[in-house]
Amino acid sequence: MSQPAAKPSLQGVRIKVRKGAAKAQAKHEPTIFRDQLYKHLENVPQNDFDAFVSKLVQAGSSLELLKYADALFEIILVGGLLQPGGTYVDDGAPVSPFTILNAKEPVEIDEMKQYIEVLNRLIRRYKYLQKPLETSALPSLLQYIHRWSEAQKDKLAIATGLLISQGLANASCLQSLTKDHLVKNDVSINVITLVFRAFLVDQSMEHLSAALKRGGIKDVMEFFPANKRTSKHLQEHFKSHNLPQVGEWYAKKQSGILKVTLVKDLQEWIEHDETPEHIVSTIKTKQADQPIPDVELVQCIWQGLMDSIDWNARPDQLDSLILREVEKYTPIIEPFCNGPKTEVALINVVQVYCYEDTRAMKTFPQILKVLYNNDCISDQAIIYWHQKGSKPQGKQHFLKVAEPLVKFLQEQESDDDEEEE
Repeated sequence: MSQPAAKPSLQGVRIKVRKGAAKAQAKHEPTIFRDQLYKHLENVPQNDFDAFVSKLVQAGSSLELLKYADALFEIILVGGLLQPGGTYVDDGAPVSPFTILNAKEPVEIDEMKQYIEVLNRLIRRYKYLQKPLETSALPSLLQYIHRWSEAQKDKLAIATGLLISQGLANASCLQSLTKDHLVKNDVSINVITLVFRAFLVDQSMEHLSAALKRGGIKDVMEFFPANKRTSKHLQEHFKSHNLPQVGEWYAKKQSGILKVTLVKDLQEWIEHDETPEHIVSTIKTKQADQPIPDVELVQCIWQGLMDSIDWNARPDQLDSLILREVEKYTPIIEPFCNGPKTEVALINVVQVYCYEDTRAMKTFPQILKVLYNNDCISDQAIIYWHQKGSKPQGKQHFLKVAEPLVKFLQEQESDDDEEEE
């Protein structure tokens, strides 16, 4: 009988493991990775950060850093491997020779920068480590931050702020801190305060705002417990922690949102023929709950009212249309013109409005007369605006066309003074 043909042999051929299989296998080997990494780091003097960089880069040439990226960052950021739930793997292993937890207590931002610089140089060498840091390692560690001591929380919070500040991580990792179990016990707001403080050491509030926006952090209020989610509490909190710029930024941001909402509301109220009394009452109620500075409020009211005008009139009728509409809206405007600042602000918003919409440009002095006759602006406000309070937009044109009105008001003032004498 003939022997069956021998099957082809793959001897000497290296079979490449599929990425998914390698990743799954890696989950069961992080302790081996940790022990090998420790061997690279164990003889480095505690504060020799350059040597730690050299050893970590050297380790990357023999160890699979990408495969064990989560383990690597657990070792560096919290000093050891974690098991599900955020507790340390209990196998008797010591704390990592290099970890941010080795920083002195109380933690100082300048010292923490040296640890972050080691990470920075490591990631510059192995750029593929940045993505797992910001999308996997940091979000996972932050959700377990309540399990560690106050000193450990402070170190991780400051390190996170510096990582975001230096562009090594995205602020999206902070979304882990909005989980209920962290928010309700003030853990989240205390951590986020330290994150902000570290970030603002070298960056501006505008950069922090942009970083939060890129990270999908829509409202800082989410880090506060439910019973403390008020603008007043937020501003008091950050002021008490020497970060008043955060509270000021938040108030300005909320004011911007409120102004956009008010403009839309005014358009809807006008469209539904609400009475001026109802509109004024509603605005005042809203203002009591979430105040907008008086000057900005007057500007919003003007914008909302003007945006509701139907401009589909013949060109030769536009002037009378504008003046008729302004006359109609003065009962809504007048209650909020409560002083020289708001009156001058109203004149300026009218000036800018007429400058930007040339259809209304030549009616500017007539608009001022309507507002003056209906007690929205005073003669003093008009004179002050003309002398030194006008906006740069079309300044010379508007000063010239308003000059006859200003002269008339000045003459009236003179006559009144003479009568008093």
